[in-house]
Amino acid sequence: MTAQTPPSPPFRDPQLPTAKRIDDLVSRLTLDERIAFLHQFAPAVERLGVAAFRTGQEALHGVAWMGPATVFPQSVGLGATWNEQLVRRVGEAVSKEVRAMRARDDRVGLNVWAPTVNLLRHPLWGRNEEGYSEDPKLTSAIATAYTRGLRGDHPTYWRTAPVLKHWLAHNNETGRDITSSSVRPRVLHEYDLRAFRETVEAGAVAGVMPAYNLVNGRPNHVSPHLKQHLRTWTDEDLLVCSDAAAPSNLVDSEHYFDTHEEATAAALIAGVDSFTDHGTDSSKILARLQGALSQGLLTEEDIDRAVRRQLSVRFRLGEFDPRDDPYADTSDFDTPAHRALAQEAAEQAVVLLKNDDGTLPLAPGTRVAVVGLLADECKTDWYSGTLIHRSTPLEGLYERFGAEHVEFAEGVDRVRLRTSAGTFLHVPPAEDAPDVARGAEGALDPALLAGRTDLPALTADAEGTEFALVDWGEGLLTLRAPDGRYLSVAEDGHVRASADQPGGWVVQETFRLEPHASDSHGSHGSHGSHENRHLLRHVGTGRHVCVAADGVKVADGNEAPPEIFELIVAERGEESVKRVAARADVVVVVAGNDPHINGRETEDRTTLRLPAHQRRLLEAARAANARTVLALVSAYPYAVDVTDIPAALWTAHGGQAAGTALARVLAGDVSPAGRLPQTWYADDADLPGLLDYDIIGSRQTYLYFEGTPLFPFGHGLSYASFAYADLTAETRDDETLRVSFTVANTGDVTADEVAQLYVKAPESPVARPRRELLAHRRVTLPPGVSTTISFELPLSCLEFWDVAIGGHRLAPGAYELLAGASSEDIRVRTTVQLTGTPPSPRPVRQLGLVAADFDEQRDAEIVDLTKVSGDAVTPAGGNEAELLYRDCDFGTGVTEITAQVAGKGLVEVVLDDEEEAAAVLTPAPTAGPYDYTTVRVPLAIDGGVHGVHDVRLRLRGPLRLARVDFSG
Repeated sequence: MTAQTPPSPPFRDPQLPTAKRIDDLVSRLTLDERIAFLHQFAPAVERLGVAAFRTGQEALHGVAWMGPATVFPQSVGLGATWNEQLVRRVGEAVSKEVRAMRARDDRVGLNVWAPTVNLLRHPLWGRNEEGYSEDPKLTSAIATAYTRGLRGDHPTYWRTAPVLKHWLAHNNETGRDITSSSVRPRVLHEYDLRAFRETVEAGAVAGVMPAYNLVNGRPNHVSPHLKQHLRTWTDEDLLVCSDAAAPSNLVDSEHYFDTHEEATAAALIAGVDSFTDHGTDSSKILARLQGALSQGLLTEEDIDRAVRRQLSVRFRLGEFDPRDDPYADTSDFDTPAHRALAQEAAEQAVVLLKNDDGTLPLAPGTRVAVVGLLADECKTDWYSGTLIHRSTPLEGLYERFGAEHVEFAEGVDRVRLRTSAGTFLHVPPAEDAPDVARGAEGALDPALLAGRTDLPALTADAEGTEFALVDWGEGLLTLRAPDGRYLSVAEDGHVRASADQPGGWVVQETFRLEPHASDSHGSHGSHGSHENRHLLRHVGTGRHVCVAADGVKVADGNEAPPEIFELIVAERGEESVKRVAARADVVVVVAGNDPHINGRETEDRTTLRLPAHQRRLLEAARAANARTVLALVSAYPYAVDVTDIPAALWTAHGGQAAGTALARVLAGDVSPAGRLPQTWYADDADLPGLLDYDIIGSRQTYLYFEGTPLFPFGHGLSYASFAYADLTAETRDDETLRVSFTVANTGDVTADEVAQLYVKAPESPVARPRRELLAHRRVTLPPGVSTTISFELPLSCLEFWDVAIGGHRLAPGAYELLAGASSEDIRVRTTVQLTGTPPSPRPVRQLGLVAADFDEQRDAEIVDLTKVSGDAVTPAGGNEAELLYRDCDFGTGVTEITAQVAGKGLVEVVLDDEEEAAAVLTPAPTAGPYDYTTVRVPLAIDGGVHGVHDVRLRLRGPLRLARVDFSG
């Protein structure tokens, strides 16, 4: 007899509904197996044939951390294309490479952590490179395109499963795990939630990742908004993955909970489904979950709910239907099509900021001097893959104009470092040392990649080595040996010329020269002056460099004392720049940032200014040659004076084809059509505080900024010219706004134009944006050709969040529609009258006032009402704050006021513009921030208060106000 094959369990049957398959699989898992699924690295269940699974594959602009892959422009560069069709194709290419790489390396995951939809509210944010725009509409449009590309087109199966980062209101690296973003309801609903909402509603998102920070006093990993908002936007099960180590932060750094069991349970109940903590070691998280269960903080139902969400993603990825998965055999990797797409994306991301007197494009045969610290660089960032191909601006210009027409000067300072003994730091030869790029082998956690120790440590000798010194700003220096390797420090503490580029989670290639006037560690003798005596501090370890018997190393206090160096400058960078600039027809100065230095994850910038070293080079080039072009290659905006510079461009770090793309734009092979995705401010003084998230109150972003920017949102020039005409607008069915206008290419070359449609509500009684992007379209037009651009928009896009009703409202009145080439370059306009819903006074007698639902505030901070939900308001710093509530209707009259407060202090109630308080509430102090008490006092107004009045609440002292009510 032949043994019969046992029937496949229902969870293996693709004909069954996914929900039934998940129910079947969950029922077969033991409790321990289900709990184990909640860590990032979910183990295999061999008895059921279920494979191991991990959440999280970085794929922000290409497959990251897993070795060589196609590298596309940084996200902010993709945002600068304003081209959803292009970005969707980029997402498709990235997801195909994810699949192809997984086929040969099962460490590559299909649950991709991308894109980042945090809005670029503040240009000093260290992770500016990861977002798309300061505008929620543009951000959601680009993010939706990328997620659709990552997901694929099959109705059932997904090529990859995108997770949006980082929920919510997260724009600072400074104290990112302990700072709270105070987000008023209007900013929450009109700005921060909006980018997530519109992307999720588009249907190609598998989940979100909460951010490290707190919002309104409550950590994002226990955010009530996950349930109240996120999960209501789609019928799909969304997988919420914690950020790395964030679950532990709830106790360890934030001290929000007393025990890890409490914290883990609270996060799971709030909606976190997968815990990214302690790397591949799941034991601590599993022990916390088991402890929470045994303490009654969790139920099995809580566990199962999260397991089902993870399994929902795994089923969509085809894991349990390998024969039906249409993406199982995807092999597209580093294809000619992907290389061409990388170049196309880099070309479309270039923004022409200024072009006086037809400086650009450069004519054939032009003698070009290309200079600057980034002129021969193709930089990657923390979320890049390892480059397979690379193109620098210098290489691109060589290829386009011919090497005989191009000269190069990097502009580094050429220096030697002399010791107190009169010797010089020396790089010993490293025969037969392999040339290994950082991260080429791939790593699940590249933060753990160690520095090289197979190369000899630096020594000191009579001749020494001449180093290329770069000051990247704020005193951060790199030193590069003649063979191109950067000085770096490995785990053994020795200084070596060993790194191909600065990089790593903790950068080991940066130093500071610290003036040293003391003679305590020896004497220079006849060498140098007090003004040129320095300690050399290694930034990564925080230690000073010393010269020991076994080589140069960072001092640990037990060996040689810190060395005192004299900096011997053989040549300043500007000297080499002047030489080549004087011989050229045109100088192209390539300036910008290294994405691992001064502005990156964990590190915000402190200024918009271009670093002094690069300003020196720009000034030297301009002094030597009036025809100077500034090409900024950076992850963020700069405040740089271009008054005397005839032409300027900006591009984000453009990936593997960056240099070719820039050269083709400079040569006119491509007419630039990138547009700025965020405001370029003229000065640091234009910026609010980094932690000020109230874009309305502090007039942030192009939506509210009232100053004059260096370059406005949406700005970008072309080698062609365009005319706008015939703007019309009409409403249909009281639900839709139809807008159309024509755009014509009036120039001499085929070019792209990005037509932008904005709205303003000039009659609004509340603060509304100066103008707000409604829609945009990138179109290609030959010379003399025009096209009609039409948009059909829901009238809901004109609504605002009305705090008086706790919901969106379309205000009646005039709305001005503006079409043009940027937020400030408006070419045509028209006005539509909308009926809308008239405002009504707040019925405070019936509903009272929720403290956080203010119209305006001064020096107030929103905090958590409880650890689970709700908001309260407190004076920032525990001092004094004022809250304004307009048009409060007291009806036939009230005589008493009641306040719900915690802490210590008082509340003054003032009506309209009166000076005297109508009431003063002084509650008895309470012990903790959540120990609320109720205090009631009569209003000091004979006969009470009747009718409609503005109410001002003045808070004094470290108290929390939850709400006030009126009665009597």
